Amino acid sequence: MTASPEIGNPRTATPDLLRSVFRQHAAGVAVITAAGERPAGFTATSLNSVAADPPLISFGVGTSSSSWPVIARTEHIGVHILGEHQRDLAATFARSGADRFGPSTEWRSGPEGVPLLDGVLAWLVCRVVARVPAGDHRIVIAQAITGDPVGGGRPLVYHQGGFTALRD
Repeated sequence: MTASPEIGNPRTATPDLLRSVFRQHAAGVAVITAAGERPAGFTATSLNSVAADPPLISFGVGTSSSSWPVIARTEHIGVHILGEHQRDLAATFARSGADRFGPSTEWRSGPEGVPLLDGVLAWLVCRVVARVPAGDHRIVIAQAITGDPVGGGRPLVYHQGGFTALRD
């Protein structure tokens, strides 16, 4: 038998317990964008590669978020992998009520009209193929149609409730 970590005091699963557990999980930081009457976007730490063939990604989005109505209707989304130098950008897209596409955000209209952010480590434009109900969220599955790993540098990471960088 091998040694196991202390179990501590187990708690019944609640939204707070889930948030507390996942604060221990470091995650890459991405911004998801979509074109609508006004561009929409949000910071996501739930981005995943699903399959290589066809190239599929997934992410979660809350149905109460201001971006959901646009994401719910759009055919295409942008996925932006943020660098450690983009903490302010991540915070802007995470903050409720922020002017996410205001003067401080450098962006342009890309393929399929998707808003593309400047200065990111990499980006994809994807076609939405499914929106799967998951509690108070939807899991969006999308197929990459174009992209570019344009930037160099180190990724931005979310851990313990804040944005940070990798350390060697």
